[in-house]
Amino acid sequence: MTDNRRPARIHRFRPSMITPTDDAIPDYMNLMGMMFSMCSLMLKIKWCAWIAVFAALVGFANSRTSDDAKQVLSSFMLSISAVVVTYMQNPAPMTIPFLQ
Repeated sequence: MTDNRRPARIHRFRPSMITPTDDAIPDYMNLMGMMFSMCSLMLKIKWCAWIAVFAALVGFANSRTSDDAKQVLSSFMLSISAVVVTYMQNPAPMTIPFLQ
């Protein structure tokens, strides 16, 4: 029996020092979600509320686990409450202004 391993070819694994890039997309999407939801609540615009929900979901999907979950959760809950409040004030179906 011969040993097929080659000790000269064995190299110890050294993880590379790749630093994660500072991705600002989740922060921008959370900010956009909060801005659109506040506009929706103040101006009673339904499509603003739906854009806020979309922005909050994108911000949640792109957030890292080390980020603060309170900001993501507050952005998401504010956008959901904007949708609920706008439909409670006017339960008629949403009309898209640029398609009319």
